[in-house]
Amino acid sequence: MGTFFYVVLALLVGVVVGWFIWGRLRGELDSLRGDLDRTRSERDKLRADSDRLTGELGACGKTRSDLERQLREAQASSGAGGAKASSQPPAALMSTPAAAKSAPAAAKAAPAKPVAKAAPAKAAAAKPAASKPAAATASAAKSSAAAKKAAPPAAKPASGNPDNLRRLIGIGPVNEKLLKAQGVTTYAQIAGWTSADIKRIEDVMNFDGRIARERWIEQAKLLAAGNEAEFAKQFPTAGTASNT
Repeated sequence: MGTFFYVVLALLVGVVVGWFIWGRLRGELDSLRGDLDRTRSERDKLRADSDRLTGELGACGKTRSDLERQLREAQASSGAGGAKASSQPPAALMSTPAAAKSAPAAAKAAPAKPVAKAAPAKAAAAKPAASKPAAATASAAKSSAAAKKAAPPAAKPASGNPDNLRRLIGIGPVNEKLLKAQGVTTYAQIAGWTSADIKRIEDVMNFDGRIARERWIEQAKLLAAGNEAEFAKQFPTAGTASNT
């Protein structure tokens, strides 16, 4: 009888010790999973920042190439206008000897006319050259305005006191931290999520349809409305050890 008692006692002690060890191992495993989820979310953020910077760099390169092309066109047009203006006086000067043979008085006044014509030609050539840099400045301003419009708007913080998001099935300590990092702190915010909001949150938290499977929005609507009885009826496991 005494041997049987000791055997039962040893068995109970072994069960208690094994349960204690299993509890500690499970806690460490949950901690490692949380660190892994956080690392994945940080990796996704870095990828998004890299893609955004790559897009901005490409836009800057395109703007630079457009400005260089417009500058080359302005220089080419100004050079062509100057060459045209400089080629006109010799032709006029070559025609003056013939006029001098027919009328000596007209030959003396003839050289002054080509000079007067060449001045407007230079002014006309200077106008396109001046208008090109202005067009380049306007295009640069438009590209910068488009880049500002393309930037995503910052998330607005929730007003009022934050709610206990861990009451929802599927939200543990790690997911609560990730949601707060996205500015989600109340039941009303989750209840008002659209399909675009769900996709954005799942991309950040590395989920795949989990919000719909665990019915986050339905839970949040009941809690936001203060319907505790219906919430306890539809989601009896909320707030227990199997919450996450």
